[in-house]
Amino acid sequence: MIKINKLEIENVKRVKAVKIEPTANGLTIVGGKNRQGKTSILDSIQWGLGGNKYRPSQAAREGSAVPPYLHIVLSNGLIVERKGKNSDLKVIDPNGQKGGQQLLDSFVEELAIDLPKFMHASNKEKANILLRIIGVGDQLHELEVKEQEIYNRRHAIGQIADQKEKFAKEQPYFPDAPKEPISASELIRQQQDILARNGENQHKRQRLTQIQAEYTSQGQEIERLRSLLAQAEAKYVQLGADLEIAQKDALDLVDESTAELEANIRQIDEINRKVRANLDKDKAEADASDYRVQYDQLTAEITAIRQQKNDLLTNANLPLPGLSVEDGELVYNSQKWDNMSGAEQLIVATSIVRRLKPDCGFILLDKLEQMDIDTLREFGQWLEQEGLQAIATRVSTGDECSIIIEDGYVAGQPQQVEQPPAAAEPKTWKAGEF
Repeated sequence: MIKINKLEIENVKRVKAVKIEPTANGLTIVGGKNRQGKTSILDSIQWGLGGNKYRPSQAAREGSAVPPYLHIVLSNGLIVERKGKNSDLKVIDPNGQKGGQQLLDSFVEELAIDLPKFMHASNKEKANILLRIIGVGDQLHELEVKEQEIYNRRHAIGQIADQKEKFAKEQPYFPDAPKEPISASELIRQQQDILARNGENQHKRQRLTQIQAEYTSQGQEIERLRSLLAQAEAKYVQLGADLEIAQKDALDLVDESTAELEANIRQIDEINRKVRANLDKDKAEADASDYRVQYDQLTAEITAIRQQKNDLLTNANLPLPGLSVEDGELVYNSQKWDNMSGAEQLIVATSIVRRLKPDCGFILLDKLEQMDIDTLREFGQWLEQEGLQAIATRVSTGDECSIIIEDGYVAGQPQQVEQPPAAAEPKTWKAGEF
């Protein structure tokens, strides 16, 4: 990985003259009070490595007669310079070959020299950068679209099932009502059949009465007409037999009541209302059950899709263990961006930026005064572990600062008399110099 070995800046913004050798692995903090030139150092590096789009609007230090001068030595041997009236860029490799911004762009990652651009991006923008890096963005998008579609269908079915259940609960139920609506004409036909059978029974009863009367009359006739006794007795015997038969028939007769049918005819509308209510309740319960089955099936589909998403991200070559994307947002150790600690945010951002251009081994950070000492120490240890370099500014003059900037100079370094930088050949460095 390519890092910044040495840095010399003169007359850029608030910087008068500074020379810095950043820590190769770990965190180099440029401290100092406000308006002393700390941020000017980072702006100078951005301009030197990132091109004229990072040129400060007022690059030359106010009041200086000497134009800005930048000299950056990279770990791959490249020397980057900006000097002269137009601050033209010059890139020289160890063999003396010259290059330009295109060479720098091949390994300098834009977000590495402008990390706030990533830090201040939306959660979805951060996630999209990560997905682009690991190459699963399109697949994950397709799964998320499919998941949302099934989720919407399940939601609609769930609402219908709830409505059906609510309707079923609100319906009255009449356990004594028939299962099907009844017909008035059928009840009348049944009534007529019963009346016909009852009429036949009445006819038999009348016949019994008639036979009884004749039997009695004939007995009296026997007493009165002794002379006709033989004939009368024969007839009497015959009538006795008929009487016995008629009595037996009469004993087995039971009249059927039409009261229930008459009541049903009078109440047919009420009965049918109860039947329809029961049918509506039964259908609503059946529909609710069907929709619940569909709901459970769609839930299983959503679970399967989410598992596919998890498998996709689990098997991806992520730049940091514990880093993932959930619901289109960046997640680290199960925490979304706004729930991460300051150190975790820096670690995540640096890991992702490093993966964009693996040859770029450094990042620039401004305004680290927002972080406490423990957070700085944690982030610095992670940088050392990963072999990365960070150059940062902090409004502080404490021991955590690698160097202190005072009035455009590095505190403790001899202050130089302002003079135009040497023209012609690029600056070289000797052991022990700097």
